[in-house]
Amino acid sequence: MYKNILIYNSGGGLGDSIQLLSFLETLKHNFSESNLYYLGAHENHFNNKLKDYGIQIDTLNLNIQYFGFRFWHYFVAQSKFKKLNLDKMNVIIDLQSKLRNTLILKKLPHEKFYSKTLNHFFSKPKADYLKASDMNNLINNIALNLDKKLVIKNYQTNRIDRKFYNEAKKILPNKSYIGFSLTQGNIYRKKNWPIEKFIRLANLLVSRNKIPVFFIEKKFFELADKIKRSVTNAIIPEMESQLFGPAFVTALSSRCERFITIDNGVMHMASLAKIPMIILFGPTNAEKFAPKNENVIILDSKKLYNSKDINKITLEDVLKYF
Repeated sequence: MYKNILIYNSGGGLGDSIQLLSFLETLKHNFSESNLYYLGAHENHFNNKLKDYGIQIDTLNLNIQYFGFRFWHYFVAQSKFKKLNLDKMNVIIDLQSKLRNTLILKKLPHEKFYSKTLNHFFSKPKADYLKASDMNNLINNIALNLDKKLVIKNYQTNRIDRKFYNEAKKILPNKSYIGFSLTQGNIYRKKNWPIEKFIRLANLLVSRNKIPVFFIEKKFFELADKIKRSVTNAIIPEMESQLFGPAFVTALSSRCERFITIDNGVMHMASLAKIPMIILFGPTNAEKFAPKNENVIILDSKKLYNSKDINKITLEDVLKYF
């Protein structure tokens, strides 16, 4: 038995964490008697903003901010760990591939170590690991590392409290809803498609008897007001309810027949509803970040127009899928 298992995730966004839900579900199923710990460079979203998804995991609190991203962490990681009065980690699973972060992570006391950094160079024991390009390959690699066959468990949205679905049905009681998400969380890369294009697209779909549903947080009240004034019959659910949060977005998405979005956190929240999606990519990597659902259409400016400029994607590029 593996008493203590540590998962290290350097990603800070909600989307990065949502992508791990099925992985954590699998670990919890296969290691139900083990203590699972989470260590991140940022906060543990599973116990905060994502707690309504019903999968929570203990935080390994080393009191080191941005763990792995500063070279001095290498010299204090072990002493910080000893203060937690834990014997060691039987298994450490490194979900990132930065050399510096991996070297720092290896300073924590452990028996087995899995990392894809430098083509699995640091993994212990050595094995013929697969390229960890998707969740199934990652789980198969963990199985190799632990010499244990693992049953893959996909995350099921029935873990979400029914109150979110009941509210979603009250706000969106009919059919023909088309979801839109146009705001980005990461301000450092230009991932936004122009608002004017979203407005024109929404009104064109209204003429086809569709009902636009815009997923806009309450803090973007000026944007919400502009959408309301510009798009016929537009619905902005988060402005009409006391409920909020990622799980509510997933419940609302389940009421839509299709979803159009840029690469952002809402994209991952909506993807859990397994609805058809059209996702617009510009500077970011669609192969890395896009949901792996079968009914997802990727419009990538790099492939369509040999450019990272998402603005080059046209209305006609989107409309051909309606």
